[in-house]
Amino acid sequence: MTLWSLCLIIAAALFHAIWNLITKQVNGRLPFFWLVCFFSAVIYLPFVSYQLTKEPVAYTYSIILFAVVSGLLHLLYFVVLQAGYRNADLSIVYPIARGAGPLFSVSGAILIFHEHPGVLALAGVALIIAGVIIMTGISFKRGTAVSKGLLYGTLTGVFIASYTLWDKTAVVDYHVSGVFITFASVVLPMLLLIHIPIKQHQAVIATAKNNWKQAIAVAVFQPLAYWLVLLALKTTPVTYVAPARELSIVFGVFFGMNVLKEKDSTKRLLGSLVILGGIALLAIG
Repeated sequence: MTLWSLCLIIAAALFHAIWNLITKQVNGRLPFFWLVCFFSAVIYLPFVSYQLTKEPVAYTYSIILFAVVSGLLHLLYFVVLQAGYRNADLSIVYPIARGAGPLFSVSGAILIFHEHPGVLALAGVALIIAGVIIMTGISFKRGTAVSKGLLYGTLTGVFIASYTLWDKTAVVDYHVSGVFITFASVVLPMLLLIHIPIKQHQAVIATAKNNWKQAIAVAVFQPLAYWLVLLALKTTPVTYVAPARELSIVFGVFFGMNVLKEKDSTKRLLGSLVILGGIALLAIG
């Protein structure tokens, strides 16, 4: 992995952890998510317009298909993630989701793209997954917050892997602009959820009144984090990028312990160190 790709991924990981922290703090539901999509569309429209003036897009069937499916996958990802945050701790749902994501992504990249990561890279992936297990202390007791976090986190990881592999194909094989894909991932959910401001207009107004600063912050950081990942994917295999993104777990656990005052700090710190070791192996592998 090049230094440039690693820097992109580190920045993306930090931004990703920040918007997840904010979302957990406001206990965001669909009205909040719709506002985030709306603000993102407004904020990033000038950048997309500029990109289109530089590189005009031919709206072929393939490009439209990639944009629509990507938007749907991001919508499902966000809805499931919010459900997880309402039922379990940030420092459980977030690590499980971010740990399952690279496991499924790497498996898919090997099977679909025929990528061949080296021994060090595979060892790094294994360490990242081990760190997640250490951090969460997975319990299968029905009804516990941890088991709920495991369920929602794993399902979120499935959607993470799905949109990662799908968008990798778009930006690398079909040369679709990462800016265009990122913009579609917020505009399409906004349009599909247009019934929210219509049927729940009071909830949307109340959310805008009480949490407009948080909604704008997430609207900036969420697309920016993913756009940086797409930039890295253009030059770096999924088997390296997807696991390295999990540096965001370390940031997420730090925020969970120090901002949200969540418990089990020793176990989660140990897991974070193991994850960092895995990312280091990916960087040199």
